[in-house]
Amino acid sequence: MAFLRENQTLLSKIATSQQHGENSPYFDGWKAYDLDPFHLTENPNGVIQMGLAENQLSLDLIEKWIAKNPKSSICTKDGINQFRDIANFQDYHGLCEFRKAIAKFMGKVRGNRVAFDPDRIVMGGGATGTSESLMFCLADPADGFLVATPYYPAFDRDLRWRTGVQLVPIICNSSNDFKITEEALESAYENAIASNIKVKGLIIANPSNPLGTTMDKETLKTLLRFINEKNIHLVCDELYSATIFNTPEFVSISEVLQEMEHDPMNPINRELVHIIYSLSKDMGLPGFRVGILYSYNDHVVSSARKMSSFGLISSQTQHFLASILSDEDFVEGFLSESSKRLAKRHKIFTQGLENEGITCLASNAGLFVWMDLRRLLNKPTFDEEMELWRLIISDVKLNVSPGSSFHCVEPGWFRVCFANMDDQTVEIALKRIHVFIMKGRKNERATKRSKPFQKNLRLSFSSHLYDETTIMSPRIISPHSPFPQSPLVQART
Repeated sequence: MAFLRENQTLLSKIATSQQHGENSPYFDGWKAYDLDPFHLTENPNGVIQMGLAENQLSLDLIEKWIAKNPKSSICTKDGINQFRDIANFQDYHGLCEFRKAIAKFMGKVRGNRVAFDPDRIVMGGGATGTSESLMFCLADPADGFLVATPYYPAFDRDLRWRTGVQLVPIICNSSNDFKITEEALESAYENAIASNIKVKGLIIANPSNPLGTTMDKETLKTLLRFINEKNIHLVCDELYSATIFNTPEFVSISEVLQEMEHDPMNPINRELVHIIYSLSKDMGLPGFRVGILYSYNDHVVSSARKMSSFGLISSQTQHFLASILSDEDFVEGFLSESSKRLAKRHKIFTQGLENEGITCLASNAGLFVWMDLRRLLNKPTFDEEMELWRLIISDVKLNVSPGSSFHCVEPGWFRVCFANMDDQTVEIALKRIHVFIMKGRKNERATKRSKPFQKNLRLSFSSHLYDETTIMSPRIISPHSPFPQSPLVQART
């Protein structure tokens, strides 16, 4: 231990800080999966990964396009004639054809109701790097950003860890389906000021992760008026904008800004608005590490472009994506089919849960559901939520993410991803949930006592309760683990 402490003193404060968020149950669930990953034939009793928001439902469409368009890759005999041009140095503005294709695709996803300027496209290594670069542009250490709860757990890493920025929660709850209200906005802002936090902006995710809901135009107008009045920035995470599978349709902040910036009564300062985008969710390409910042502020575009040199997208990736996104027929068909497949999967999964008496927040977008297990808690506490989460991980063998890791103020909500697996795995996951519920009901009848159903449900599984020593035993970790060398940290309570 002394040796460890001595080595830590040789490292920077960032390297030794605990602000990364790795100790969150959100990431602990990933580690539990990595130690015992489910496989249909090789490990059918393993943990099913339902904590990773990946879109794997339409990758076959991209594979078919690639087979028909070998010139899109410089690593084929059909495309090798462009190898030297693409392999040579490219500046951090990015390939012109890539920026044009991304701008056009963003417009297409938004129904062509708004156009995007390719010269305002700033690329980065995934939404993570792009978001952090934007924070560096907008704020200094200790400055604050308001963010509505529940919110994506990795915001704590992406936005805070290295920048020193503070996230100030806007408290939202289930009484109005977790919608942002003017009262909640003002309260969060006033609390920040009272705590001597300089508020530099407001961060929203639309569509929401983890809720899977979209904001209506009136809400977006309220947010624009709010940031305009306070003279603070609005950062809009629109990563899931093409995952809409039901009504209402997606409304981008860019559409509302276009409508309001010339309002003679209350014109909105467009320089305060910034959009974070990616192809990780909409096209299912997280491994390509494509992050996009679209800012209406010239100074932010210039500064972020300089910072992007620390995390560029490879020119080979840009070249390929420029080719596929420029194929208008493919894009049209892909977006349509992807929406249909997401709708089908969402319906199958939510109906399966409803058959067991489990409901979810009504949603129309995203790759997950916000599952309500509040009735399974003995008491409405986060300790109870963590106990139930451990049970689901260790006995039901499903990696779902507890609401507390999303900073939800109400215990008992869980995010469950449904688009990162095949049909058979979904069926197995639903069967496991069915067995879980049925054992609880059977135990309730057997005891013939007046104990609440949920207590009996929990006690019905005693075969292998969550055992930290078992989880921490040395094993080969999946190379896809975000923290392959980290032991599973005991979940916080």
